[in-house]
Amino acid sequence: MAHRRHYRVFGAALTAALLLTACTGQDDEPGSDRSNTAAGQRGVDRVLEPLPAEIPDELRPYYDQRLAWEDCGPTGFQCATLRVPLDYAAPQAADDLELAVIRSRATGSGDAEGSLLANPGGPGASAVEFVRAFAGVGFPAEIRERYDIVGVDPRGVGESEPIECLSDAEMDEHTQVDITPDSAAETATLQQANDAFARGCAEDAGELLGHVSTVDAARDMDVARAALGDEKLTYVGYSYGTLLGATYAGLFPSRAGRLVLDGAMDPSLPAELLNRDQTAGFNTAFTAFAEDCAQRSDCPLGKDSPQDAGQRLSTFFDQVDAEPLPTGEERELTESLATTGVISAMYTQRYWPRLREALTDALDGDGAGLLSLADDYYERLPDGSYGNLMFANAAVNCVDQPPAFSGPAEAEDAVPAFREASPVFGRNFAYATLICTDWPADPTGQAGRVEAQGADPILVVGTTRDPATPYVWAEGLTAQLDSATLLTYDGDGHTAYARGITCVDSAVNAYLLSGTVPPDGKRC
Repeated sequence: MAHRRHYRVFGAALTAALLLTACTGQDDEPGSDRSNTAAGQRGVDRVLEPLPAEIPDELRPYYDQRLAWEDCGPTGFQCATLRVPLDYAAPQAADDLELAVIRSRATGSGDAEGSLLANPGGPGASAVEFVRAFAGVGFPAEIRERYDIVGVDPRGVGESEPIECLSDAEMDEHTQVDITPDSAAETATLQQANDAFARGCAEDAGELLGHVSTVDAARDMDVARAALGDEKLTYVGYSYGTLLGATYAGLFPSRAGRLVLDGAMDPSLPAELLNRDQTAGFNTAFTAFAEDCAQRSDCPLGKDSPQDAGQRLSTFFDQVDAEPLPTGEERELTESLATTGVISAMYTQRYWPRLREALTDALDGDGAGLLSLADDYYERLPDGSYGNLMFANAAVNCVDQPPAFSGPAEAEDAVPAFREASPVFGRNFAYATLICTDWPADPTGQAGRVEAQGADPILVVGTTRDPATPYVWAEGLTAQLDSATLLTYDGDGHTAYARGITCVDSAVNAYLLSGTVPPDGKRC
């Protein structure tokens, strides 16, 4: 899927705590019984309980609203505003939030299926932007013919009362802070940077900061479903969007319709395990890149083993840590930006040639290419402005569950385990979790299994070498959900549906159009 930007999940962002082939159907491989996956064994036993099916009287005004659509270019798009309560436990009209909604109307002349909500992940990626950029060309034609493609920016995201934590200049400084401190002074600098980030979020968002959880966003989706006039939710969620979709199913199983959860997260895993699993996922992706690179004449990491390539990359990071590289502009390429640039290219094979060129230039003393990749990751535009993805990413992650570590000492103690998951990226990912340690809004949620008993069949899609959402998470989520089927794409990159992979697209389209799930164990 040709995302313009990367959509990431818990642990992927170095600022935050925590975006082709033929296909055949096969039997499950030995040991892959979904009731006994490794992820299922590691997750906590707590289960997300459904909300009462009957809508409370105090929430009825929100559910009874109808959207006032207006044309909002390009041609064929309509926009509206959805009103939701700040606090579902104590709704007050004076505190209501306004969420941005966009739709691209079904293009076919026959009967439409209704609305297909889409969320690109993050947390913090704009669903409105995603639909505006992608709905008219990205989703398969047969889906666009039958469904209105709808995007709702979650609270605090995009055009829905976005959280802004730092100015553009402050964000530039924040992204350059050393994420792998080598001394007490560097550790203190990292803590100060995280504190300034958190303070900025609190000053900007106020009370909203404690009400941007995934549960809140899932409840907003149910209000959106009602306002759109749909009896059940039809949904495609990517990356973090799978956690949002699974949470919806867990809270409202009787109203969960056809849900596609692509690039799945495992809601049963606590923060430390999520981050460590993701570290291993990026290691898997780097190994695939290094193996491919070794076959190329322009490979800057040598033609030996992926381990040797990783060692050379680690040596380069150490050199940049000691002496940042010029980039042709005022910002230098620091170790943190160099690492983010490499991670950015792990999301899609399309970036591998660009990464080879950027690393070649960097090894020759020019950091511009890696800086450009890092800017893509952080949503930094050529004019120096940032979107709010990174701010919302931290805000959601930090209230969804308690932090992985209580402070730098615990993060340092965990470094060996993280380095075992990835010798190249382990230390970075261990310390990246610290953004949530002293977050100004208390966590409102916890890790827990999602079963969604009684829900219609749900389709989970997992990619075997997905860097950001490791395949074991797709197995874990499928094992938890009472009615889930797992579709496997044996390949590289983050997410699989609507990337032009015929096998995957055909299976998902059949599910969305007729409710037909692929055979259990289907692999593409």
